[in-house]
Amino acid sequence: MPLTHFEYFPSNPIEKIFWGRAGIEAAAAHLFFTTGSAVQHSLHLLKYKSKKEIGIYFGLRMGETLIHSCRFSQCEIIIPLPLFAAREKKRGYNQATLIAIGLSQELKIPVIEDAIIRVKKTETQTHKSRIQRWKNMESTFEIRNPQKIYGKHILLVDDVITTGASLEACASVLLGISGVRISIACLAHTVQA
Repeated sequence: MPLTHFEYFPSNPIEKIFWGRAGIEAAAAHLFFTTGSAVQHSLHLLKYKSKKEIGIYFGLRMGETLIHSCRFSQCEIIIPLPLFAAREKKRGYNQATLIAIGLSQELKIPVIEDAIIRVKKTETQTHKSRIQRWKNMESTFEIRNPQKIYGKHILLVDDVITTGASLEACASVLLGISGVRISIACLAHTVQA
C-alpha cells in the first residue's frame, strides 16, 4: 500500500488543505488514493460490499503510525465524520466509524459518535469543484452532546479526503464548543492525475 508518511511532517499536503479555513492542530492521511489502485479497491469493498473488517484493519495500521509520529499524542477522543442517518441506515454502518474503532484500539482513546450529527442530506461530492463541495456542506452538522467534547482535543476521522470540505464543515462546528481542539486523520488522500 502506498503510505504517505504525512503524519510525521508539519505543513504536509493535508494540513495545507485547511490553512486559513479551519484551526487544525495536525492532519494526515495514511495512504495515497489513485484510480484503479489497491487502495480504491479496498475502499470500495469497505463502503459498498460490507467488508467492515477492512475499516478496522486500516484503523489499526493508521493508529500505529500516529503513535510513532508523536504529533497526535494529545488527542483525547475520536469522532468519526458522521453520515446522514438515512445513508448510514441504508449502508448499515459508517465506514469512518470502523476506521475510528481500529484507531481507538491502537491509540487507547474512546470513540464518541453522538456528540455531533449530520442533519442535512448532501449530494455526493465526487464530481464537484472545491467551491461546490463547500457550498454543499453548509449547515450540514449540528452538535448534540456538547458536554462530551467540552475542552477536548478531538481526532476527527474520515475515509477519503479530496478538498476537505466535509471535514472543514464538521471541524468548524466542533470548534464552536469551548476549549475544543481538532486534529484530523484520514485513511486516504486523493491524488489528482
